[in-house]
Amino acid sequence: MTVKKVSKKRGRTKAAAKPSWLKRSWSLSWKLALVAMAALVMYSIYLDQIIARKFEGQKWYLPAQVFSRSMALYPGAAVSHAQLMDELKLLGYRKVANPRQVGEFSASSTRIDLWRRPFRHPQGSKSAERVMISFDSDGVASVARQSDKRELAVFHLEPVLLDRIIAGDGEDRLFVPTAEIPKSIVDALILVEDRSFYDHHGINPFAILRAAFVNISAGRTVQGGSTLTQQLAKNFFLSSERSLIRKLREALMAIIIDFRYSKDEILEAYLNEVYMGQDKSRAVHGMGLASQFYFGRPIAELTLAQQAFLVAVIKGPSYYNPWRFAERAQERRDLVLRLLMEAGKLSVQDYQVAAESPLGLRRADKPVHQKLPAFFATVKQELAQRWGDSLLKTSGIKVYTTLDPVAQEAAEQAVRDTMKRLGKDSPQLQAAMVVTDKYSGGIAAMVGDRHPDFEGYNRASEMRRPIGSLIKPFVYATALDQGDKYHLLTPIKDEPITLTNEQGKTWSPQNVDKQFSGQVSLLTAISKSMNVPTVNLGMAIGVDSVATTMDKVGWTEPVNPYPSMLLGAVNGSPLMVAQIYQTLADNGRYRSLVAVTDVLDSNNEPLTASRPSASQGLTPETAFLVQYAMTKVVSQGTAAKLGAAFPGQVLAGKTGTSNDSRDSWFAGFDERNVAAVWVGRDDNGKTSLYGSSGAMAIYQAFLQQRPPVSLRMTPENGIVNGYFDPATGKAMEKQCRGAVAAPARMESWHPAANCGDPLPWWKRILGG
Repeated sequence: MTVKKVSKKRGRTKAAAKPSWLKRSWSLSWKLALVAMAALVMYSIYLDQIIARKFEGQKWYLPAQVFSRSMALYPGAAVSHAQLMDELKLLGYRKVANPRQVGEFSASSTRIDLWRRPFRHPQGSKSAERVMISFDSDGVASVARQSDKRELAVFHLEPVLLDRIIAGDGEDRLFVPTAEIPKSIVDALILVEDRSFYDHHGINPFAILRAAFVNISAGRTVQGGSTLTQQLAKNFFLSSERSLIRKLREALMAIIIDFRYSKDEILEAYLNEVYMGQDKSRAVHGMGLASQFYFGRPIAELTLAQQAFLVAVIKGPSYYNPWRFAERAQERRDLVLRLLMEAGKLSVQDYQVAAESPLGLRRADKPVHQKLPAFFATVKQELAQRWGDSLLKTSGIKVYTTLDPVAQEAAEQAVRDTMKRLGKDSPQLQAAMVVTDKYSGGIAAMVGDRHPDFEGYNRASEMRRPIGSLIKPFVYATALDQGDKYHLLTPIKDEPITLTNEQGKTWSPQNVDKQFSGQVSLLTAISKSMNVPTVNLGMAIGVDSVATTMDKVGWTEPVNPYPSMLLGAVNGSPLMVAQIYQTLADNGRYRSLVAVTDVLDSNNEPLTASRPSASQGLTPETAFLVQYAMTKVVSQGTAAKLGAAFPGQVLAGKTGTSNDSRDSWFAGFDERNVAAVWVGRDDNGKTSLYGSSGAMAIYQAFLQQRPPVSLRMTPENGIVNGYFDPATGKAMEKQCRGAVAAPARMESWHPAANCGDPLPWWKRILGG
C-alpha cells in the first residue's frame, strides 16, 4: 500500500517536470532569436553604412585619362589631306561612300566629308557635326558646315585617348552613364543575366532553387542563381571566396542595395563595375572600357553584334576570350542574339544579319593604350610642377596633352627603322628624338630610346651631350641682329686663328677639310657649317653676346662663355635643342615647351595652374634671315641629301657633330613641326657618324612617314630683297654687275647710286 503511493507520487513529479523543461527551452529559444535578430539588425545597419559610403560617395577610383592634342582645322592650317586621313584612321572613323552617322567620312582627292563625334573639349562640349573640309597646296583651304554651308573659323577633331594612369589596384575603367549605353546592351543583359531584375528585391529565391536543382542534377556547377544586384554586391564589397557565409552576406547586401537605390542606379553601377577581361596586368571593368578593349571604338558606335558580344563575355571573359577562342566566343554571342530575337527585341532579319557578321575585333597587335614612356614621364613631371604632386591621386581627372599621335607614330617608326640599319654593326648605338608643333609650342612627339617602348632612361630630356654645330645658327643670329654691321653676304675671315686661355693653353680650330679659303660669306659659312669663320665671327661679336642669345631663345642651363662654346662645347638634350629651334622657327618668339595644355576635374571644371613663360627671344627679322640660311643648308649645304629626298619642298635644317664623331645631331623644321634628333653611345664612344649620316637619316625617315608641309617663308615687314657685292659685301642695286640677291634687313641695304661709280656729267646737271 505504501509502496504504491510512493510510486504514484514519483510519476506525478516527472510529469510536472516535463512542462517545465519545455518552457525553459522555449524561453531560451525566443531570447536567442531576439538576440540573433538584434545582431542581424545591427549587422545590417553596419552593412548599410558601408553600402551608403560606396554608393553616395566615390564609387570608383577613376584613372586619370590622358588625351592627345585636339587637331584644329581652319583656313590656312598646315594640315595636308594625307595627314587628316591618317588622323581619322587613328581615331577609328569609318570610310564610306556617303556619311550617314557620326564616326563616318568619305574622301576625294581634295575634299573630306566628315561626320564628327560629340566630345568633351577643354573649352567645353562639342556636339556631333558634319562638315566638308577642302584642301589646296598649302593645307586646309576651307571648313564648311554641311547643314547650312556656313564656313567655320575653326573646327576641332576629338583628341585620341592615349592612356589612363591607373591606381595601384590595377583596375582600369572608363565611366559611361546608362543614358549613353545602347538599349540593346541593357535588354540583352537583363535577358541573359537576370530576367526578373525589375521585379525582385535584390535576391530571387526561385532562381536560387532552380540553379541548385540543376547543379545537383548535373553533379557540378552549371548555372548560377545570383541576381545582377548580388553580382554587384560581390564585385563591390566581397571576395570571390566560395562559402555559405560569403553567400549569405552577399544576399543581405543585395537586399539592402535594392531597398536603398533605384533599379536604374543599380544598373548603372553594374554596367560600369562588371569585370570584362584582362589587358595584360590591367583588369578591364565596365562596358565603356570593354568597348575600347575589344573593338577600339566608343560604345555608342558598336554594331548590334558587337553589343551582344559584350553581354556574352560577362559569363567568362577568359573562357570566351575572342582572340584565343573565336568560335566559342561567336557561339556565345549568337546565343545572346537569339535570346533578343525570341524576346521580340530583335527582328528575324536583323538577327540573321548580326549572327552572320564577324566579331569585328580590333587588331590584337594594336594596343588600346599607347606605350609612350618618354612622353608620359615628361607629362607626369610637368603635372607635378604646375599642378602639384597629389594631382594624379585625384579620381576622374582629364589631362589634355600636346602629343600629335600621328607624329609620334612616325617618329617611333623612323627611330626603329633607321637604328636597325645604323646599329647593325654597332648595337651600342642609341637615339632620341623630340618633335614640337611650331604653332602651339607643344611637344608633339618624343622618343627616348632606340626601342621607343623601353621604360627607363629618357635620353630625350635627361641626357647632356655636346650639341656641336647646332649652336652655329645662334652665333649667326647674334651677328645678324646687328643689321648695320652684318647681313647674309657679309664676308668673314676663313684664316687660321689661335686663341690662348687664362692657363696659357692654346686652341686652333680647324675646318672639317683642314683647308682655309681666306674669306667666305656669312651665308656660305652657315650652309657649309664651317668652323673657322664661325669662331672668327663669334670672337668679333663677343662670346658673351652669343651666350645671352642662347638664354633669350630658351636654353635652360648656364652657358660658359668660352670660345669653344662657339663650336658647340655646350651640353644639352634633344628637348633643350628642340626648345631653341622652336623659338627660331616661330619667328623668334620664345615659349617654354609644354606637354600639358589643360586639366579638368571629375566635374569637367578646369584646374588652374602656372602659365609657361613667353617672350621675344629674337627679332622676327633676325629669325627670318636665319631660317633662310637654314633652307640653304638643306638645298645646297651639309643637309643637301635631305633636300634631294624631298624635291620641291622648302625645308630648314642644321647638322651637328661633336668632337671625334661621338655625337650625331640634327635639328630641322617644316611649316608645321620642329624636330631635334641625337644619335650616339651612352658610354660616349666614337660612332663614325656625322650629323648628316646619323641623326639626319632619322629625320629623313620621319618625313617619309609624315610628308612635310613646305615652309612658306613670308618675309617680315623689316625685310627687303637686297643685292650685294659678293667680294666686299657692299650693298648694290639690282642692275649692277655681279650683284647677288639675298634677303636683308632694311638697315643693311643702302646701295650707292650708279653702282658706286661717278655720275655722268649730264646726270649731274639734271640732278641724278
